[in-house]
Amino acid sequence: MLLSNRLKHSLNIGGNRTGTVGQTEQAAGAGRAHRSAADTRAALIAGAIATLRGSGFAAASARRVAKQAGCNQALIFYHFGSVPDLLMAALEDISARRMAAYRGLLGHTGTLADLVDSAREIVMTDLDEGHVTVLVEMISGAQSVPGLGERIAACLAPWREFAEKAVRDVLAASPVASLVPAEQAAHAVVAGILGLELLASLDGDRAGVLALFDRARTLGALLDRLRPLAALLDLSAPKTSPNPTAGEA
Repeated sequence: MLLSNRLKHSLNIGGNRTGTVGQTEQAAGAGRAHRSAADTRAALIAGAIATLRGSGFAAASARRVAKQAGCNQALIFYHFGSVPDLLMAALEDISARRMAAYRGLLGHTGTLADLVDSAREIVMTDLDEGHVTVLVEMISGAQSVPGLGERIAACLAPWREFAEKAVRDVLAASPVASLVPAEQAAHAVVAGILGLELLASLDGDRAGVLALFDRARTLGALLDRLRPLAALLDLSAPKTSPNPTAGEA
């Protein structure tokens, strides 16, 4: 009788442990199953960004991205439709986050020197966080995916508009305002930043980039000091000739 009671007690303990383990596994499975659609999309986008940075566009397969994200690869097609669409969503996500961060940064630029300092911080941050690598990989992939190039260009378009506003505000009281149209200057700024980031990411040498920004800041500070003189001479406002009257020959 004593042996029988001990055996029952042992079986009860084992049964309780088995039940506890089973409940834990069920709870974990339920947690994974109840991950929201937004969380799944965010995980896939983060996985796509990491894959582009680490392996490149050519190696960004559904299997590799899903493994990086910790998701089933079928979820890529459920949420995004295709791998290129997911990679494009990743680039758009980076662009949106960069835009939000840099709006605050450029909102404090009031001089040409400030604008150069902001551009320098943008370039250094992009290099540190690998943003330019993602863009370069997407551009390289556009050569083999029809329509991808147009989508990348559309993603970059707001940056030209953003830069144009920043440049226009800074040039408003500058002695070169009438000589440098804001739209063309913004195009040069965006192209210059992308070019500098690309070169620095290829060779890993930032010294040349930093030296260029130092030169640009010196020139910007010089032009900033000429602002009072420009205002005095009214050089910053474009001159317009009066329209001839109807009676004049």
